[in-house]
Amino acid sequence: MQTNEVQRSWALVPAFLSLVDDRPLDLLELGPSAGLNLVWDRYRHVYSTGVFGDGPLELRGDDRVPPPASLLARPASVARRRGVDLNPVDVTTDEGSLLLQSFVWADQANRLERLRAAIDVVRGDPPELIRGDYVRDLPALLEDRVAGAQLVVFETASTQYLDHEQRNALHEAMHDAGRAEPFTFLTTRSHAGNDYYTLEAVAWPSGEREAVEHFDFHGAWLRWMR
Repeated sequence: MQTNEVQRSWALVPAFLSLVDDRPLDLLELGPSAGLNLVWDRYRHVYSTGVFGDGPLELRGDDRVPPPASLLARPASVARRRGVDLNPVDVTTDEGSLLLQSFVWADQANRLERLRAAIDVVRGDPPELIRGDYVRDLPALLEDRVAGAQLVVFETASTQYLDHEQRNALHEAMHDAGRAEPFTFLTTRSHAGNDYYTLEAVAWPSGEREAVEHFDFHGAWLRWMR
């Protein structure tokens, strides 16, 4: 699935910050395509309660229930950024950049401008994008950890395309890896009739779920719940 809505980063940031402790983050995204949301800490995110980040791309939206100011003031550092995708897009090439832009309707000028700015940010220091099937490859990826870092696995709108067997395999891999060393999985869940995602934090190995927020499919608004 070649989708890269960088505005979703604005919705994801409070969730990432809510997980931060005294360790740097070891990020692993499932289905990242070009990895634009893997560099969320390099954008400037504006909320009614404060600002996080100081990058060249500014993201803002309708925070109907905003994250607390104390959360946005938390410092966050990232030790590693990885993503695994069946068909990752390399935006450091002209071909990859043009391919990604071709997925945006020509009359969506603001969205296209935002995408181009995000591509420039990624080109400055690209995340590691791995070509592969993340259901099959996840056990090995979860075993490869950065010592002293906090592993956070996340996805937006990719696991909804998995069948029942694939979902079970994904959960089994996470449970097994969490027994070796606990980690958190941030995942979106959609419900029939709703025009938004519920973002959940799943603690492994227990599998305990906590609803973190609701946000618009493209990240235009959010309701913070923690």
